[in-house]
Amino acid sequence: MQEKVTSGSAEAELPADEERSLWLALIPLLVLFALLGLNVAVYGNDALSGANQTALIVAAATAAAISMRLGVGWAVIQEMMLENIRAATPAILILLMVGALVGSWLIGGIVPTMIYYGLQIFNPAIFIFSCCLLTCIASLVTGSSWSTSATLGVALMSIGYTLGFNPGLVAGAIISGAYFGDKMSPLSDTTNLASGVTGVDLFTHIRYLSLTSVPSIVITLVLYLIIGFALGTPEAQESTTAQTQALLAQRFNLSPFLLIVPAVVILLIVKRVAALPALFVGVLLGLASALLLQYPLLTELSQTYGSIYQVIMQAVYGDIALTMNNVVLDELLTSGGMAGMLNTIWLIITAMVFGGVMEASGFLQRITQALISRVRSAGGLVTATAGTCMLTNVSASDQYLAIVVPGRMFVKAYKDRGLAPQNLSRTLEDCGTVTSVLVPWNTCGAYNAGVLGVATMAYAPWALFCLISPLMTLLFAWGRIRIAMDPARA
Repeated sequence: MQEKVTSGSAEAELPADEERSLWLALIPLLVLFALLGLNVAVYGNDALSGANQTALIVAAATAAAISMRLGVGWAVIQEMMLENIRAATPAILILLMVGALVGSWLIGGIVPTMIYYGLQIFNPAIFIFSCCLLTCIASLVTGSSWSTSATLGVALMSIGYTLGFNPGLVAGAIISGAYFGDKMSPLSDTTNLASGVTGVDLFTHIRYLSLTSVPSIVITLVLYLIIGFALGTPEAQESTTAQTQALLAQRFNLSPFLLIVPAVVILLIVKRVAALPALFVGVLLGLASALLLQYPLLTELSQTYGSIYQVIMQAVYGDIALTMNNVVLDELLTSGGMAGMLNTIWLIITAMVFGGVMEASGFLQRITQALISRVRSAGGLVTATAGTCMLTNVSASDQYLAIVVPGRMFVKAYKDRGLAPQNLSRTLEDCGTVTSVLVPWNTCGAYNAGVLGVATMAYAPWALFCLISPLMTLLFAWGRIRIAMDPARA
């Protein structure tokens, strides 16, 4: 049946069967949220070890049961689940390679070298500010938030932990900077996707996006600066920095030349080499550094893990720990290799299963249709777009879908209201790209939690740019600030 949608002061009306289908579409989401809330209460930080994955499977099963009852065949549901998993395969492979990278950089002395020199360079009062600014620059240059987190982000997390900062705060600053660059760089896949799906010229999109993104990142940097000075110098920094550096120098052959390895990886990404081969080169360089510069360490570790060959393999695929008789360093100089990423990969797969069922059943489209039906102004249209982006990030668990689905759905609505398409492309980035990393079971949230070693809910309150960006775009929309009109309708 058709929905009756009117504008002005009239209310949008949904016939009874349409209202009923909306509630059916919401049931899987309600089941998921209820189980996730219960998991947090019961398991706490261990919820990602299996409880949340199970919750996603139960919610997917609920959605599948309802959709099959409504006449959707299992073959259709299964194909969409498999399609979603196939789409997530690059992310899964990158996660495995990041696990190998961290392990190889650990025994190669690269991570210890970055910690050693980082402790000399960073002023603790502006460390959080510096984390955000450096990842802004790196992500702008590379066009990739994921690569920035996997390289520079890992080093900054180690330095922050050594300085005694809250890991969630450090991770939030890293992610804020990385996602600013991910939005603004012409090399970014999400930036190109948002402009492409809405038919907006790439640099027109970036210029219009800067109107909300630049104020958001400026506010974010100022807040991080205030937070840094408010926290002061952590006690752990003054008392342990010299001791930490001395322990690292005793155990590793530290050299500035080791910093060439991460520089090479970043250069490859800047040169548009795909992330997976670029990270693999980083793994090989890390292992070469271990053999050439850390041979005494490898010999020592071989007494625990077997031969030197076994030490190298263990670093790439499994758990390896370097005992330093220092609580902070013992925590830092530990890696799970590729195996350490399996819980995150498990989460991504189950999230893709849930998202596939929600797509195949049409439940996601039904919920977003309900949002559109109640739109009566430009501000309301932007708000509906923002809500759909966030809903897609939660239900479909994929950043790209959070751009493509609302982009396709709303492009005609913006045109009908005489709004230029760059209003839509900007909203997709401000509310789709940046909120993906705040959802624990979204590919972006799961990835960054796995790479940085901080639970999504621990860094989410501190990822200030990702929280401010949606608010900024809503402020512009409702305040009618720089809202471009369609020249064809002028």
